[in-house]
Amino acid sequence: MGVISPVETLFLKSQHRLLLLQPRDYSHPLVLHNTRRHFANFPRNNSFSSSSLGSCSVDFPVRSNPISQRCKDGNSSYPWRRYVSESDTNEMYHKKVSIMETLKQANSFIPHAILSSTILALLYPPSFTWFKPRYFVPGLGFMMFAVGINSNERDFLEALKRPDAIFAGYIGQYLIKPLLGYLFGVISVSLFNLPTSIGAGIMLVSCVSGAQLSNYTTFLTDPSLAPLSIVMTSVSTATAALVTPMLSLLLIGKKLPVDVVGMISSILQVVVTPIAAGLLLNRLFPRLSNAIKPFLPALTVIDMGCCIGAPLALNIDSILSPFGATILFLVITFHLLAFVAGYFFTGFFFSKAPDVKALQRTISYETGMQSSLLALALATKFFQDPLVGVPPAISTVVMSLMGVSLVTIWKNRKE
Repeated sequence: MGVISPVETLFLKSQHRLLLLQPRDYSHPLVLHNTRRHFANFPRNNSFSSSSLGSCSVDFPVRSNPISQRCKDGNSSYPWRRYVSESDTNEMYHKKVSIMETLKQANSFIPHAILSSTILALLYPPSFTWFKPRYFVPGLGFMMFAVGINSNERDFLEALKRPDAIFAGYIGQYLIKPLLGYLFGVISVSLFNLPTSIGAGIMLVSCVSGAQLSNYTTFLTDPSLAPLSIVMTSVSTATAALVTPMLSLLLIGKKLPVDVVGMISSILQVVVTPIAAGLLLNRLFPRLSNAIKPFLPALTVIDMGCCIGAPLALNIDSILSPFGATILFLVITFHLLAFVAGYFFTGFFFSKAPDVKALQRTISYETGMQSSLLALALATKFFQDPLVGVPPAISTVVMSLMGVSLVTIWKNRKE
């Protein structure tokens, strides 16, 4: 141990201060060169003293170890001794990461959000009555924006290369599901003695296009097939202006007028515009896109809860009527058979496809989930009997709960 001069002490402090400027970059060549060149002959833990500067013990850094500094001074403290421990830095870093991860994993709370919004809407309807039907389209559009910003335009071009799968989804939407809807509509009237308007409401649910929520559930289960699901839903929605009135006339027995201009506007608002906005944002402003992405799952959960709870709250009187439990049973069974039929139908015709399981899940979502909000809007606008809107309102909750439950089951099986 040797005593060094005050000049050498000041130089030592200047070199140490340089090290503290970049506490994580210990391999900086200038720092290492100067430190080792000027103090190579000093022992590792030199103690030096000065009557005016106090005493310190300094550990010189190496490439693999952080700076360790120990200073003691009973009389005063010096600004250059400021030091942030690596444990504090790691704590702040991990706290930031944990918040981001929590936001990204918010999708896992979708079943809880749907169930909670359902219970809250039934127990306290005013909590959702503020979410008027005019908010449904923007709400669904936000979900599509979340899917678009996490997708790539090349994914959609690849989806168009599978016309057989798109046609299979179309068959599930407009053939398998309407047949099941007609069957349960007849059963509700003839077997359970429900009003004719209830049977018409079940049939109306089976006649509308695919639900945009099916795109989101596909995205959660099989992200690579989300563009294919969007194309399926877009095709069924684009043709709904012609197919839905024809099926309604065939199944319900009366013509159901549809506002073609309004339908086109709905397609643009709910599907095309949000998806295109997400894709463009992802392509032109990647930094902004990456900054937004972590917050979308949590916002989507809130949005979905509102879209689920509002139809229940707005139709609470009819849902809690004496025949409400019977309607619930019929709607649950209808959706369950639609999910199962879509799954096994796809497995039979695409048994040799390399991604048959993922395709089965995708078309099962497309067959079992439809735009019940659209059916509810049509029932409110084109039918005078309010009971026609009860099955669509219940269907909105049932198909959402069943869809997200399948997401949980299938994701666990994949993992």
